[in-house]
Amino acid sequence: MYFAALLARTEDGWEASDTELDDVETLSDLTDLAREASADEDTVLVFIEQEDAWFGVIRVDGEDDPRIFVSDATAAARSSYGEILLTDELLGREPGADDTIAALEELVSLDGTEDGEPDTTPDNDTDDDDVLDTDAVPAGPLGDTAILADLGLPEAELLMLRTDALAEIADALGAAEVLETVR
Repeated sequence: MYFAALLARTEDGWEASDTELDDVETLSDLTDLAREASADEDTVLVFIEQEDAWFGVIRVDGEDDPRIFVSDATAAARSSYGEILLTDELLGREPGADDTIAALEELVSLDGTEDGEPDTTPDNDTDDDDVLDTDAVPAGPLGDTAILADLGLPEAELLMLRTDALAEIADALGAAEVLETVR
């Protein structure tokens, strides 16, 4: 089960709203959703949580690139919403590297056989182009650990959060009550 919410920082404090992620397919979609929640380009936090598995925080400050923290990259890689957050940049890969390698392999047909020889390797091609290779994802936390430091949650505390993390983050930000209204 997933929970997603937006916390928008305003002059009067934090405003929370729950959000549906059904139409969100990319990080860009998620960033646009966050920007729409802020009238004055203030800080907006997007919380995504898969119960007892992982949580993610996306911070959008005006037109700046989003900052991302994921509590458990391996668990997030097995989640459709987690895959949105695990960008090539966050994973330290060259953008589009997987596509380039796949195209080159297809171009030269590197199946390990000589011309005319039958391919005796098991057929494991299950068309997983849209599935993130979980072996390529580091275990544990990933991303900007200082994402909330200037808002009252130091890096060390963020890294120690496990269960009910979003409530603890909201509490540290002084937004526990407003987050609880949308939970």
